[in-house]
Amino acid sequence: MIREPLIFEISGKGKQAFSLPPLDVPQKKNLLSDVPLRRNIEGFPQVSEVEVVRHFTRLSKTNYCVDEGFYPLGSCTMKYNPKINEKVASRPEFGGTHPFSPSPLVQGNLEILKRTEELLAEITGMEAISLQPSAGAHGELLGMMLIRARQEDKGDPRKIVLIPDSAHGTNPSSAHVCGYKVHEIKSNEDGKVDLEDLSQNMNEDVAGLMITNPNTLGIFESDIKKICEIVHSKGGYVYMDGANMNALLGICKPGDMNVDIIHLNLHKTFSTPHGGGGPGSGPLGVTQELEPYLPSPVIQRKGRKLFWDFDRPQSIGKIRSFYGNFLVVIKALAYILILGHDGLKAVSEGAVLNSNFVRKNLEDIYEVKYKTPTLHECVFSDKYQKDRGVSNIDIAKRLLDYSVHSPTVSFPLVVHGALMTEPTETESRRDLDAFIQAMRKIDQEAKENSDLLKQAPHIPYVRRLDETRAARKPVLRWKKESQET
Repeated sequence: MIREPLIFEISGKGKQAFSLPPLDVPQKKNLLSDVPLRRNIEGFPQVSEVEVVRHFTRLSKTNYCVDEGFYPLGSCTMKYNPKINEKVASRPEFGGTHPFSPSPLVQGNLEILKRTEELLAEITGMEAISLQPSAGAHGELLGMMLIRARQEDKGDPRKIVLIPDSAHGTNPSSAHVCGYKVHEIKSNEDGKVDLEDLSQNMNEDVAGLMITNPNTLGIFESDIKKICEIVHSKGGYVYMDGANMNALLGICKPGDMNVDIIHLNLHKTFSTPHGGGGPGSGPLGVTQELEPYLPSPVIQRKGRKLFWDFDRPQSIGKIRSFYGNFLVVIKALAYILILGHDGLKAVSEGAVLNSNFVRKNLEDIYEVKYKTPTLHECVFSDKYQKDRGVSNIDIAKRLLDYSVHSPTVSFPLVVHGALMTEPTETESRRDLDAFIQAMRKIDQEAKENSDLLKQAPHIPYVRRLDETRAARKPVLRWKKESQET
């Protein structure tokens, strides 16, 4: 494959993409003369229009995306996004609405937001929903802020948050940002929360527990009600990371499990585009006890009218400009309404079926540390391949040669050399078979020619990078002398 040059390398002095005729009106004073803007960029590329178009078109063809092929990133739920949802959200009536529009002029938009809240409350079994959080980590941060606010109102914010070792990686950060120390709770031999360890560590200094269910091993925490009972008995609250709701839709409700808080990822579970930095949406559901603390404002009904309610004396305040990512909410609402209850249940059933199909077809050659049944995702490891000098990174890179994105690697940390795999419900039997065949072929290659894997990928536009060096010593400026980027 021919390497696409940098746009700086295409540059030629005097070339330009367009030209405008001279001004035919008197030139006025530059109104931006006192504004601290960057006026000139040294070495800025000079290219023609056709060079710009062809350069970025060629680069776009080197990208891999979920519209092109299988994307089994475990825990990230990179599933196909129905295009009808995009079409609905792209209507000018939505995109052209100014966020500061008075509520009497945007009753339809408020109805969309309120209806989404009501449906998410029904799906989760929670009493109230806030759509303000911009992403999953933002939602879990809000959850911890609510716990702290409630504990403070009770007279003591407390000091510690308990987090199982199988929880999502952002959970400790959210707890720390809210001023808590984190204590890890161990998993038992089945990959679930160790109830004895939880009981020993649950005391009046603990503000709450952050639990992922199903956890990052894809295992359902069947003792969730007992877990909640242990935490509640000492005055703590249970936050459930709902990033894995893809396995539970229409089957069970977190509210029925007695959790106090749950966040959702509309940009994962409810199909809106995910990856590339956003946009995301991480709504938060809470019990009636915590509802007064939700961010302000909230949408209320008065007769047939909807309005913003700012009179929230116990609210923690606003956590985002306006009211969340509105267009993402529209896409999620379209997804929910199109599928309905039975359709959402079929989503989870399909996700669980596909994951178990992959697991059963690969667990003879890739280790599965915990033998407990899994739901929407499963975690393999490189244990059997390690004996031949092949690691999970080698396996992941080699998959690129088979036109398949790799699973999530080296997470969760409770599985050394992890390959966390989530096929989602959108993958066909044909694509699952192709992935299984590629994984089995890679295992065979590890036995016969391990160097082939260690040097992979061989086909993609970019070969294997020194990721450690790139992270520690990134080169962010183009140097003409050495042609570095």
